[in-house]
Amino acid sequence: MPIGTLVNMSTVIVGSLTGFFLKKRYPEKIKIIVFQAIGIVTVIIGMKMAFEVKNLLTFIFSLLLGGITGELVKLDSGIDRLIAKVQSKFKAESSKHFSEGIVTAFLIFCMGSMTIVGALNEGLKNDHTLLLTKSILDGFTSIALASTYGIGVLFSIIPLFLYQGGITILAVIAKDFFSQLMISQLTAIGGAIIIGLGINLLDLKNIKVLNLLPSLVYIVVFTLIFH
Repeated sequence: MPIGTLVNMSTVIVGSLTGFFLKKRYPEKIKIIVFQAIGIVTVIIGMKMAFEVKNLLTFIFSLLLGGITGELVKLDSGIDRLIAKVQSKFKAESSKHFSEGIVTAFLIFCMGSMTIVGALNEGLKNDHTLLLTKSILDGFTSIALASTYGIGVLFSIIPLFLYQGGITILAVIAKDFFSQLMISQLTAIGGAIIIGLGINLLDLKNIKVLNLLPSLVYIVVFTLIFH
């Protein structure tokens, strides 16, 4: 069972209902301090995951080549353009905020590194920590979104379950094909990416975290080749 995704859905429901009733009275200071606290927790979780590295050489090369690949194909820019295109399409087709609320919330909740790494971590290691942290973050984010877009944000839990929960289920199915070494290396690379996300949440530096996602592919390939 994708426990992390189910908890994530619950926090989005609570956050959406809270934001819907609060409207625009969500204090900005509270939002900032919550994101900072979650940023600190995210960095700590990322470090804990990164320390599981077993082969430092393949870890370094995977991260470097993954970042270069992501930068060359402009992965982050492509996702940003896709999000903008989808949002504008729904905004044009709907006179209300309902459809736009669903799409905007889903894209914010799922088009990030924490979704993929967290879902893989849950499926391969039965570790829900990252998705539970994401759940808190999404819960507070949904308050702000629902105060702007309305109740449509709540219904983003449907595509959230299909996408994020689907990754977890696929990871469980494919678990037998991953050795313990492979899982450790994937966890370590995922941890490095999550550290970058935590740094972004803390506004310390703008790291193009999405461009590092190809590193997850490289670490699998290198581990298969050399081990």
